[in-house]
Amino acid sequence: MPSTLGYTKDLLVMPFDHRGSFLEKLFGIKGRQPTAEETVTVASFKEIVYDGFRKALTLGVPKDKAAILVDEQFGEKCLLDARKNGIAACMPVEKSGQDEFDFEYGKDYGAHLDTFNPALTKVLVRYNTGGDAVMNTRQAARLKELSEYLKKTNRKFMFELLVPATDAQLKECGGDKGKYDTGMRPKLMAAAIRELRKHGVEPDVWKLEGVEKPEDARMVADAAREGGRGDVGVIVLGRGESAEKVKEWLKVGAKVPGVIGFAVGRTVFWDALVGFRDKKLTREAAVDLVAKNYKGFVDLWMEHR
Repeated sequence: MPSTLGYTKDLLVMPFDHRGSFLEKLFGIKGRQPTAEETVTVASFKEIVYDGFRKALTLGVPKDKAAILVDEQFGEKCLLDARKNGIAACMPVEKSGQDEFDFEYGKDYGAHLDTFNPALTKVLVRYNTGGDAVMNTRQAARLKELSEYLKKTNRKFMFELLVPATDAQLKECGGDKGKYDTGMRPKLMAAAIRELRKHGVEPDVWKLEGVEKPEDARMVADAAREGGRGDVGVIVLGRGESAEKVKEWLKVGAKVPGVIGFAVGRTVFWDALVGFRDKKLTREAAVDLVAKNYKGFVDLWMEHR
């Protein structure tokens, strides 16, 4: 286990690294890559989110706790500006929109990380210990390779873990997704963390779906930090939920040792971007709305910390 493992300060992330869902739901682009012209348009929408983040910093969001998470494909300008201005940036290396984790740029991920030098390298992985064991093993091997590379090159590793229900698990919950989320998912998250670690995967920060019960939040945070990993942090992701649901999760997480922040994206920026796309908001108004929404979650976190 690396001696420098972990991330000890609060981490309040504005994630807008969405690619497949962003293309499909905002622009109706599905099953193909965007044209050069469409790529410019998509990038311009990401820049609205980034400008909202920058504005929130001027409104009092603490820069030393704030960070962006954005992809290279549409967010290159944002990543380079963040690097120039001392803003912590996180960058994904996974292919978007597929069930099995693989690298966006194959074996060249290291060169892409060198270009942008992100504060944290992020992966999104769907992993259920009760799911497809062969696929889990394949994913874990790739993730171990990345984990070892990041430690060797002194880079921090953010692991976004999603634990989708298997058909059998959902059936056990009477087909009720809410019942799965509250009754089964927290234990499965802790089990996935432990199983991935057995495969040699050692994140500095776990980006996890929110839980509603304080005891579940503690159980998951304890799983992330056990075995001498006391500096490993957990941040709560928004999952595109309503602002009310995300606020519940953040109020729970803010009081739990080891939970160091959040990554709330669509709940912050979606209405602003749709409003701008549909010409109901000016660009300036969209930027203001992103800033206001992000700062609202930051203020809530600081209040309940």
